[in-house]
Amino acid sequence: MKQMDGPVKRTIIWIIIILGTIWMLFPFYWAIINSVKAKIDTFNPGAFFPFINFKPSFWAWNKVFGEGDPIKPLINSAVVSTATTGIVLLLGTMAAYALARYRWNIIKSKDLTVWFLSQRVLPPVVVLIPFFIIMMKLHLLDTWRGLTMVYVTFNLPFGVVIMREMFRDIPVELEEAALIDGASDWQVFTRVSLPLAVNGLIATAIIVFAFAWNEALFALTLTSAKAGTMPVYILSCRSTRGVLFNVAAVNTLLAIGPPVLLALTIQRYLVRGLTFGAVKE
Repeated sequence: MKQMDGPVKRTIIWIIIILGTIWMLFPFYWAIINSVKAKIDTFNPGAFFPFINFKPSFWAWNKVFGEGDPIKPLINSAVVSTATTGIVLLLGTMAAYALARYRWNIIKSKDLTVWFLSQRVLPPVVVLIPFFIIMMKLHLLDTWRGLTMVYVTFNLPFGVVIMREMFRDIPVELEEAALIDGASDWQVFTRVSLPLAVNGLIATAIIVFAFAWNEALFALTLTSAKAGTMPVYILSCRSTRGVLFNVAAVNTLLAIGPPVLLALTIQRYLVRGLTFGAVKE
């Protein structure tokens, strides 16, 4: 009976892996297949395989690139997401290091970290109208700056919490040795701690970039024609006759392309950053 435990366990694990892989890859397959369907074929529930169940058509691709302008929302998404990631790393890294290394008499570092984390628990829709009023008063509606400010507000706590744990896993003895050698606190931070936490920085950057890239609620509310991002562009695939699913599929492929390529390019740093400090002796 014990000898059967190994093969049975491996079989169950492989079944779970296969089902999980199918679950994750199905949206990509749906987008690819629907992007080459005619409008009538998108409502055919049995049209799963091209040349077998339906005849491929590039009507949706021609409509997106011929009549639409997907480049502008792609640029908007890239600019806003990159700016958000840069500001979050700049401010969040310093705040995270302070929470990991310094102590205060008035409030504990742990309590400050919980406060930062609580900002991510807050439902975004609760502050949607206040943000809209603030951006309107500041004349920042439909601008890169306004959308970036909002995204930084929501992603900064996330970056602080992740980077704090990264810095806490770095041996403090290394920093103390640098201080003994005459380094200042800023030199210890920039020349000792940051290089050791570079994998965590990259992992945080990828996650923050993905959050900013995929956000749709605030982008739809705070932008219109000039600064609309890819999620807003995908939501525009509605017409008086309903949703153009083949056009939406093309826009979806364009939207998921850059983040996927970015993650694949630096996936080894992403894995190291997410597993940094997970195993301790």
